[in-house]
Order: sequence, then C-alpha cells, then structure tokens
Amino acid sequence: MALTPDDVVHKEFQHVRFKDGFDPEEVDDYLDEIVVEWRKTIEENNELKAKLAAFESGQSAPAAAAPAPAAPAPAAPAAAADASATGTSAGIIELAQRLHDEHVAEGEAKRKELIDEAEAEVARIRTEAQAKQREESARLERERNTLEGRITELREFERDYRSKLRAMIEGQLRDLDQKSSTDSTPVSAIGL
Repeated sequence: MALTPDDVVHKEFQHVRFKDGFDPEEVDDYLDEIVVEWRKTIEENNELKAKLAAFESGQSAPAAAAPAPAAPAPAAPAAAADASATGTSAGIIELAQRLHDEHVAEGEAKRKELIDEAEAEVARIRTEAQAKQREESARLERERNTLEGRITELREFERDYRSKLRAMIEGQLRDLDQKSSTDSTPVSAIGL
C-alpha cells in the first residue's frame, strides 16, 4: 500500500506522558509543509505523465512529413517541469534521508551510551563483588583461625582436666586404700 499525502494528514500519534518528545503543533506544521510539497510533486508527476503519454502517442503515429518544429517546444517545458518535480522530489527525499540519518546516528549514540553505562556498571559490580569476596574470605579465615585456637585451648583444657581428675581419683583411691589398711574394724562391728 502506497503512502499518500492524505495518510500523512490523517495520521494520529499517541501522546506519551512523562516523557520527552516533540511539540505536536510543530510536528503538525512540518507535516503540513511536507504534504503541500508532496501534493505539488504528485500533481507535477501526473502532468508530466500526461505530457509524456501525449508526446509518445504523437511520435508513434505514422507521420508522412518530417516533425514540425513545434514538437520540441512541448519537450522543453516538460523538461523544465520534470527538473522542477525532480528537484522538489529530490529535496523531500534528501530531507527524509537526512532525518533518517540523524535518527539513526542518535540511536547509535544512545545505544553506545547505554552499552558504555552498562559495561561501567558491570565493572563496578564486579569490583564490589570481588572486594566483598576478599573481605568475606579474610573474615572467614580469621574466624577459622580463632575457632582452631579455641579448639586447641579446649583440647588442652580437656587433657589437663582429665589428668587432674585422674590424679584426684587415684589420690582418693590411695587414701581409701590407706584408710582401709589402717582401719581394721571388722565389717560385723560396723553393723552392716
């Protein structure tokens, strides 16, 4: 489906809230200018097609005599009109191409900016994560050393406690043995 000037005139754009955009009146005015030029171009194109068709039909008819000198005269205005239409069309096309190039350049610049920002953010997050990982590793290493030291202390305490407990029990057994050997009271006398 070909785009017509009426399509441009009747095109409705949605308004976006809370976002930067173009002034709708300025866009409408600009589109009106494009439509006027476009209609002129279409009109000139139709005139040129009609003149070309008339010129071709005049040449294709068998002519008994040489062409009259008036025949080249319509070609000159047609060439001028063709040059004018071509100039107008070329101007519109050039303008459209320039706008397209500007938008593409803007988009590429924005894309590059977003990619650069994302890469910087990735580098920042990676650096933070590595620093956090180093800190956490150091903290865990300190905690491990502390716990190993505590385990060593508890093992020494257990060894000392066992040896003291053993010495105390052996001392009590010796005392008990000494008491029983010095005390010769029969069991029947105790009343058991």
